Amino acid sequence: MSTSRIAKYASVFNIGLQNTFVYRWNYFLRALFGLIPLAGTVFLWSAVFKERGGGLHGYDYGSMIYYYLLTLLVSNLVVPTEDEFQIAADIREGQINALLTKPMSYLAYRTSIFLSARLVYSLVTLPAIAVIFIYFRQYIVLPTDPLVYLLTVISIVMAAFIQFFITYSLAMFAFWILEISTIIFIVYSFEYFLGGQMFPIDIMPAGVQAVMKWLPFYYELFCPVAIFLGRLKGPDLVQALVIQTGWLLLTWLWARFMWQRGLGHYQAVGG
Repeated sequence: MSTSRIAKYASVFNIGLQNTFVYRWNYFLRALFGLIPLAGTVFLWSAVFKERGGGLHGYDYGSMIYYYLLTLLVSNLVVPTEDEFQIAADIREGQINALLTKPMSYLAYRTSIFLSARLVYSLVTLPAIAVIFIYFRQYIVLPTDPLVYLLTVISIVMAAFIQFFITYSLAMFAFWILEISTIIFIVYSFEYFLGGQMFPIDIMPAGVQAVMKWLPFYYELFCPVAIFLGRLKGPDLVQALVIQTGWLLLTWLWARFMWQRGLGHYQAVGG
């Protein structure tokens, strides 16, 4: 990529920062109220472990709470914030027309905005999350191997882009249908259930886990958390990173394909 193209998208990133910063208090309040489900989760698993009187597939009460703390942190770092509705609005309202006349990739343009929004959102919400981590600090056990931190960061970055490319692809349905919220709700329901936000995937039966490891949802949240917790090691860790890389490439290609198909339809009907 040439210096001029880098400068162009850096300008888009900077504009995204300024626009997103306007909503910093909205983000803070969203993060604050997002802690309510965590409180419910704490009480739920407290009751589960008291009833069982023991561990659950290698988790005890403390490690289960730690798992949900990490999912809260990672989700705040990687989950897109209304990007799909913004992209759909660009398409529906014809705002992409102005971009089509410029030597600019719409995918790269939206990626720059996504990264700027993630940066602002993370900076605004991390203080609240840090307070929660401090409150539950007795359950936190940090890895001693520096490689774990490196692999976790790599996995988090890939998880962020996988989520963004899926979000972008879903938004492309706005080329064909007026309202995409139903499609988004259905896909996000699968993400919530199969991505590890509701419960750790590795407490599921082995056969179910084997299937879920081939789905993209596994790599949107659970994978980086499992790496940090040391629940993915050796060959399993290598396999997870290889499959996650594969899904990163596939979702990127699918996002490009959906844009090309949607743009062809848009121009054919006189958009």
